[in-house]
Amino acid sequence: MLEAALEALVNVTSGIHLLYLIGGVFLGLTVGIFPGLGGIVGLSLLLPFLYGMDPTSALAMLIGLVVVIPTSDTFTSVLMGIPGSSASQATVLDGFPLAKKGEAARALGAAFSASLLGGLLGALILTLFVLVARPVILLFTSAELFMLTILGLSMVGVMAGNSVLKGLISCGVGLLLGGVGGAPATGEYRMDFNLSYLTDGIPLVVVGLGIFALPEIVDLLRQNRSIAGSETLGKGWFDGIKDTIKNKWLVIRCAGVGSMIGALPGLGGSVVDWIAYGHVVQTSKDKSQFGKGDVRGVIAPESANNAKEGGGLIPTLLFGVPGSGSMAVFLGGMVLIGIEPGPSLVEDQLSLTYTIIWSLALANIIGAGTCLLISKHVAKITTIPYNLMAPFMIMVICFAAFQATRSIGDLFALFAIGLLGIVMKRFDWPRPAFLIGFVLAGQMETYLYQALQFYEWGFLLRTGVLIIAALTLISIIMGIKFGSQEEDQALKDTRPTNRRPQVWFAGFLFIVFLYGLYDAFKQSFLGGMFTGGVAIVMLILTAFMLYKLTYGNADDPANYDYEVQGSHVGQAGLVSLPHYLYWLGAFLLGVYFFGFILALLVFFIAFLRIKAKASWLRTVILTACAMAFLMIMSRVMVLDFPRGILQNLTELPWPIG
Repeated sequence: MLEAALEALVNVTSGIHLLYLIGGVFLGLTVGIFPGLGGIVGLSLLLPFLYGMDPTSALAMLIGLVVVIPTSDTFTSVLMGIPGSSASQATVLDGFPLAKKGEAARALGAAFSASLLGGLLGALILTLFVLVARPVILLFTSAELFMLTILGLSMVGVMAGNSVLKGLISCGVGLLLGGVGGAPATGEYRMDFNLSYLTDGIPLVVVGLGIFALPEIVDLLRQNRSIAGSETLGKGWFDGIKDTIKNKWLVIRCAGVGSMIGALPGLGGSVVDWIAYGHVVQTSKDKSQFGKGDVRGVIAPESANNAKEGGGLIPTLLFGVPGSGSMAVFLGGMVLIGIEPGPSLVEDQLSLTYTIIWSLALANIIGAGTCLLISKHVAKITTIPYNLMAPFMIMVICFAAFQATRSIGDLFALFAIGLLGIVMKRFDWPRPAFLIGFVLAGQMETYLYQALQFYEWGFLLRTGVLIIAALTLISIIMGIKFGSQEEDQALKDTRPTNRRPQVWFAGFLFIVFLYGLYDAFKQSFLGGMFTGGVAIVMLILTAFMLYKLTYGNADDPANYDYEVQGSHVGQAGLVSLPHYLYWLGAFLLGVYFFGFILALLVFFIAFLRIKAKASWLRTVILTACAMAFLMIMSRVMVLDFPRGILQNLTELPWPIG
């Protein structure tokens, strides 16, 4: 074992290996900074270049890329409120509010230093457990994995804002939306409205961008200012590093959670950051600032999602079973360069295994160190007037959403989910609860079906199930014990004079759940069991919510309306909520009739001239830069942008064709 470790050390520190590792890291930084792409797209772009390469060098590039993306995707999550990938969605909750306070550099400093420590701890855990992890992982069956999804759902209470009932219903909406498409047990299509786009369900990247990014873009445009409320960047990135050191035990705990969840095949990395975020909120005595700019809300998910990569390598290397989408592509890359994962990799090629592990640690150091060095300068983007940035942000999230299925349906789904997110934000219906419900829906249903198939209802008495159930109960009790019981003072200052808009929204959700129940009755028992069960429970809760909104006490937090009680109510120059929805709707119609490129070209010119009041020179330069970026991405990724009716009627030259 010592001989293998020394051989691995020589391999990792060799000049060629370091060169390829750094190349992979910088490619990962480039992909990670672009929201919505993530490790799957980055690795897919890299695979064609691996043919004929030396296996060790190719492996260095693969590891460098896959490790650094959970670090670099933090830039857009903190600076723009746009989730860089599914692994950085929870970071938006407190990272973006810190940026709006003018403390973007501090948030990035905390995020990258936590990512560095979390990644190193993940590599350390992988080093220690690579020889003993196999029997532990084999203990997790579908029954235990189902209970882990229940543990994830228990975090909903933490993210329920001022009304637990709203949090539960939001989670139910996510669960029902996650049930759209083919049923895991039978393959029956549910709630697809005979639309081919919905047969495979709505992609996670579309839901994540819609529920978080679009509401924040509209909110900032209404205020007509930069992202940061001040022209300074606050205390700077070095204080973020001190925040991480101060919360070192939190980093260690969340890195352990990230490694454990990452090591479980099939559970996926998209839930890790939510569990870590829920953990820090539940265990904090003062949670009044979470969601408003608490640096601990950045440190927890960032340390967990980087440690997850180390954990994710355990089943990938030991069993050839990827724990996430990016690990699935990583597995394909290993096979492509002639490395066969499985038990023999550890038994017969231990030095190669340790080369992978230590490359993981080194890539974390290089990636996080690079991000730390540039974060102070990149954070200056938050001081740019948002009217100039908004067209680029809309272009970026549309492009990212379009990568999901490369169908124009991605853009329509993005707009629909964005509209839902805007309304949920207005009435303080917690969007994280919705997203965690959506993320866990498919896995939860699959594991439940498999557990019933293998063990019937006796799976509830399995030792692992009981242990995880106890952990879930402890988590809930800790959240209740340490949670602040004080009602937000803002709710006592003003009350909405008109509850009707929120009653209409709750009534709309009631109809949605009613349709979900109707659709479930059209399926077989196994096909409709999950969605029907969710719909029944949510119909009861939504009916109770409608009663509270209609006849309840005006002081009830359930009545909160952001338009009446929000922090910038009465702000001079505040634009009405529907105003920018009309702009987005017009852009979407333009895409439908004239195609993405032409619609975006007109949108850029009109928005910069009318809303940003930019000169013709600046308008032309900014629009040309945006179009050039799209052309380059189109060539590199070999894709055609959504076509409109115009392109279907006549032949047009590239790129507008």
